[in-house]
Amino acid sequence: MVDDDEVIRQLIAVNLTLEGFDVATAVDGQDCLDKVAAIDPDVITLDVMMPRLDGWVTAGQLRRNPQTSRIRVVLITARAQEDDKNRGREIGVDAYLTKPFDPGEMIRVVRELAGAAASEAREGEDAPQAQASAPGGTSGPDNETGHSPSGQPGPS
Repeated sequence: MVDDDEVIRQLIAVNLTLEGFDVATAVDGQDCLDKVAAIDPDVITLDVMMPRLDGWVTAGQLRRNPQTSRIRVVLITARAQEDDKNRGREIGVDAYLTKPFDPGEMIRVVRELAGAAASEAREGEDAPQAQASAPGGTSGPDNETGHSPSGQPGPS
């Protein structure tokens, strides 16, 4: 989760941790981009107005990079104008929440996006197995745990 406000970072991190997610934090967009490869998150919550690298630029860079383009992005911002929401859609963010946000809604959105990311990862893992199986064979065991490929639930 990325926010330059320490109180917001703590609020989001505590709420997601209590829901069983593993949470890593970043203080701005550049910090996020510096950490993302090592963390390999399923979901990133991202503030828009931050120093060094704002959320718009960060989300755009995440989308353009083949190694990070699959990561779900949730913008959580005080910018609630329709133009801002449209800009988020144009960049390709997966969800847009405005501050002040309802922690329950934020958890629901992150859980839904993390589940979708885990499903896609399972589908990607099953595809090569299906191609390698003998005719009439099965594609191997199904991973129905709802966890990411690392075995851990959760966004960063």
